[in-house]
Amino acid sequence: MPVASTLVGRTYATKTPYEVGREKIREFADAVGDPNPAYRDPDAARALGHPDVVAPPTFPIVVAFQLLNELFADPTTGLALHRVVHADQKFAADRPIHPGDELVATLTIESVRQVAGTDLILTRTDIATADGAPVCTARASVVHREEAA
Repeated sequence: MPVASTLVGRTYATKTPYEVGREKIREFADAVGDPNPAYRDPDAARALGHPDVVAPPTFPIVVAFQLLNELFADPTTGLALHRVVHADQKFAADRPIHPGDELVATLTIESVRQVAGTDLILTRTDIATADGAPVCTARASVVHREEAA
């Protein structure tokens, strides 16, 4: 059964802030294979004008993906994670992320449409500091295939 277009506008929000730490930034940079010293060395980051190490530009996926998992786990959506393919991801940064930042996020389902027997679901995740300062907007496209007959 196709995913209902009535999901458009539904939101999912973080329940507690995600505290960014130097180690988390380093682990993420290692995981994506980015050797940039500004992600590990405070002096290298300061030479670029940052107060401390800086997170890679795709680091916000750490927070955004928590909410995507909530969406996939919600039994009212009709989605099943084993039938989902992550098709596209885009980030628009408002400011760099540094250790000590406490991040919160809200994911909104922007559209649901059927394409070639699959559902294409577009989401927007607005990420901010716990005090409300915008940090990043992450947009994701996921493809959900229907259950085999």
